[in-house]
Amino acid sequence: MGRGRLRIYLGAAPGVGKTYAMLGEGHRALARGRDVVVGFVETHGRRRTAEQLDGLEILPRQHLRHRDAEFTELDVDAVIARRPKVALIDELAHTNVPGSRNAKRWQDVEEILGSGIDVISTVNVQHLDSLNDVVEQITGVPQRETVPDEVVRRADQIELVDMSPEALRRRMAHGNVYEPENVDAALSNYFRVGNLTALRELALLWLAGKVDEQLDRYRADHGISGTWEARERVVVALTGGPEGDTLVRRAARIAARSKGADLLAVHVTRADGLSSSADLASLTRQRALVESLGGTYHQVVGDDIPRALLDFARGVNATQLVLGASRRSRFAQILARGVGLTTAALSGSIDVHLVTHEATHHPGRPPASRAVLTRRRRTAGWAMALLAMPLLTLALLPFQSDLTLPSQILLFLLMVVGVALVGGMWPALTAAVFGFALLNWFFTPPVHTLTIHAPENLLALVIFVLVAAMVSTVVDLAARRTREAARSSAEAEVLSTLAGQMLRGEPLLERLREIYGLTSVTLLERAGESWRIVSMAGGPPCTDPGSGDTDVVIDDDLVLAVRGRLLDAADRRVLEAFAAEAAVALRHQRLREEAEAARPLAEADKMRTALLAAVSHDLRTPLASAMAAVESLRSTEIDWSPADRRELLATADESLVKLHRLVENLLDMSRLQAGVLGLSLQHVSLEEIVPKAAADVGDKVKVDLPADLPEVMADPILLERVLVNLMGNGVRYSPVLVTASSHGSSVEIRIIDRGPGIPPEAHDRVFLPFQRLGDRDNHTGVGLGLALSRGLTEAMGGTLVPEETPGGGLTMIVSLEIVS
Repeated sequence: MGRGRLRIYLGAAPGVGKTYAMLGEGHRALARGRDVVVGFVETHGRRRTAEQLDGLEILPRQHLRHRDAEFTELDVDAVIARRPKVALIDELAHTNVPGSRNAKRWQDVEEILGSGIDVISTVNVQHLDSLNDVVEQITGVPQRETVPDEVVRRADQIELVDMSPEALRRRMAHGNVYEPENVDAALSNYFRVGNLTALRELALLWLAGKVDEQLDRYRADHGISGTWEARERVVVALTGGPEGDTLVRRAARIAARSKGADLLAVHVTRADGLSSSADLASLTRQRALVESLGGTYHQVVGDDIPRALLDFARGVNATQLVLGASRRSRFAQILARGVGLTTAALSGSIDVHLVTHEATHHPGRPPASRAVLTRRRRTAGWAMALLAMPLLTLALLPFQSDLTLPSQILLFLLMVVGVALVGGMWPALTAAVFGFALLNWFFTPPVHTLTIHAPENLLALVIFVLVAAMVSTVVDLAARRTREAARSSAEAEVLSTLAGQMLRGEPLLERLREIYGLTSVTLLERAGESWRIVSMAGGPPCTDPGSGDTDVVIDDDLVLAVRGRLLDAADRRVLEAFAAEAAVALRHQRLREEAEAARPLAEADKMRTALLAAVSHDLRTPLASAMAAVESLRSTEIDWSPADRRELLATADESLVKLHRLVENLLDMSRLQAGVLGLSLQHVSLEEIVPKAAADVGDKVKVDLPADLPEVMADPILLERVLVNLMGNGVRYSPVLVTASSHGSSVEIRIIDRGPGIPPEAHDRVFLPFQRLGDRDNHTGVGLGLALSRGLTEAMGGTLVPEETPGGGLTMIVSLEIVS
C-alpha cells in the first residue's frame, strides 16, 4: 500500500476562499468518479462555504470533553476505517484539544496519508513556522498555531488561493467573512490594506521558492543543463582581487532591477590550487558584503575557470553573469583572450557583463607564473626540442670557423635550458641528446662523421649532456614541488572554507557538492543490515556506499558517498578530512539534542528539590499554627472564654486558608512544569473578573477600568488567580491601583503599586520559582506567586512583564489577546 498524495490550498489571510476552493475540488473529484469524504471542514458560519458541503459525504467528528466543555475534532480512525480515495481536511495548522491522539492536525493528516488515502487541506501563510515571527512583526498578532514548513513543502501539489487586499476587504464589509459586529474591528486592525499586501507578498515569495525547488528537481531528473529564464539569477565571479567590491555592488544593482531576483557570488579555486591572485582577507570581506546585500556565497573547484563559472551558472539556472574586465596588460591579452572574453564566447544564453574597474588601469605586478606544465607548454617544449635545435645549427654553420667548440656547446646548452623551462624534463632530455648528435656531426672534428678524435671534445660533449640532464631534472622537480605546495594551499583553502561554514551552521554537504562539482553528496549511517540517509545534498542520493562513485568510510557506522565523478587521491584526502569533521558535527548535534531532551528532566528534578525544600520549611508555619489552635480548643484543662475561642478559631481558619493557597500554588506550578494544566479559553469581560479579584484581596485595591474595554480570550478562573496573586503581592507594600486599556490586538491590565519596586536587572529573575529577592518575610509563601502568575498568563496566550512605576514602585502588565 503506497502513501497518499497531499494537496494544499495556500492563502495569504483568512477569508480568501481556501476552504471554498478545497470543497470545489472535492466536487470535481466526485464528478470524476473518485470516492470523496469530508473529514473535517470549518465553515465559520459562511453561507456559501456551507452550501458547498451539499452532496459530499461528511464523516462524524470525534467528541472530546475538556474542562467541562465539549469540543469536536477530526476522527482519524473513522477516516482510515472508511478508506476513501480522497479526504477533505481543513486547517492543517490547527492545534487539537488536549486528549486527542496527536497534538496537531498535520500529524493526523500524516497518519491518514500513511494509510494510502489522498488528502486535500488548507493553510494560511501566517501559520508557516519560518514566517511566524515576520507575520507578527507585520500584523502585531502572534500566531500560536503553526505547521513546520517541511510538512507543507513535502506536499505533492500546492495551489495559491489569491485575492487582492481590496477585494478581501469588500468581502468582509459585505459580511462574507466575519459576523457584522466584528467587521469594523477586523478591518481596522489585522485586515488593513498594508497588512494584507505584505501577507500576500509573503505567500507569493514562499510559493515561488517551492516552485524553484520543483523546477530544479525537474531539470536534474531530465538532465537539462540549459538556462530557463523563469527567474532572474545574477552570478558575480570573485577572484579576491581589489575589484571585487565594485563587481558585487554592480551585480546587486542588476539584481535589484528585477523583483525577487537572486544574487549569487562564486569564487573558482583551481584544482591545482593556483589561484595566486586570490586574497583570502579580500574574499572574506567580499563574502560579508554579498551576504549583507541578501546574496549567497559559493566556492567551486575547476581547472578551466571559464567552464567552471559557466557550469556553476547553468547549475543554478542563472540568467546573468558579472565579471571584471581583465587586469592583464594589452600584450598579455593579445597572446590569450583571458577569462572574461572566453566566458562570454562560451556563455550561450547567459548574459555576460564585463565591468570595468579601477584595477583595470592599474594592473600592478603580473600574477606568478604557473608551475604546472599544461598541454600547451609541453607541446611548445617538444616543438622547441625538435625544431629549435636544427634551426640553431643552421644559424651557427656560417660562423663555424669563428666559434670554438666550447662556445657552440654553451649555446646549445642555453637552448636546452630554455626547452626545460618551457616543456619540462623529457623534452629537455630529448633536446640534449639531439643536440649532442648535431654538435658531433657538424661541429666536432672530423665533421660529418660520428667519430671524435680529440678526447677533450668527447669530454665536453658528455658534460654537455649531463649538465642538460641535471638542469632538466631540477626544473621538473621545482615544478613538481611548486605544484604540490599549490595543491596543499588549495586543500587548506577548501578545508578553511568548509570549517568556517561549519562554524556558521551552513549546509556543508551542499557546499562540498558545489566545490567539487558533484551530483550528490550523502552521509549514510548503518541501520542493522541496511543503510539510512542521515543528510544529503543534490540528487539522486546514494542509498548505500556501493551506489556512489566515491565513498569514504568514517567509522563502522558512518560513510560519506558521492556521485558525479571519480575523485583523485588528492581530492579524496580532502574528502576524508571533511568526512571526519562532518561526523564530529553530527555527533555534537546529537549530543546537543540529548542535552536538550535531558534539560526538562533536570529542570523537573530541580523543581522537585525546591518543592521538597519549600514543603519542609514554608508549609510548616501555617500547619503548626492551625494544629496549635485546634489542640488548644480541644484541651479540657483550660476553660476558654468565647472571645478566646473566636480568636483561636480565626487563627486556625487563617492558617488553613494560607495552607490551602500554598498547596494550590504548588500543584498548579507542578502542572505547568509538566504541561498538563487544563485550560478553558473563552470570551471574558474584564469588568466582571477584575473587580471580583480586587474584592478577594481587600480594600487596599482600587479599580479604574474604562467602560468600553473589549472582551479578551482567557480562562476566567485562571485569570482571576493571576490577578489575585499580583494584587496580593502589591498590597504588601502599598495600596494598589488596577487600570486597563486596549492597544491594537491586545488589552493591557496594569497592577500599579508605590512600594520599593524591583531593580531593573532583577526583572527577569523575579519570575523564577522560589525567589523572594531579599524579602525577609519567609512565612507568607514559597516564592511561587509571580512565577505561577507568568506561567498561567502565558498558558492563556498572554504575557506578563514588570515595569517601573513613575515616581517609584512596580507595575505588573498583563497583556491578553482581544477576541477577534
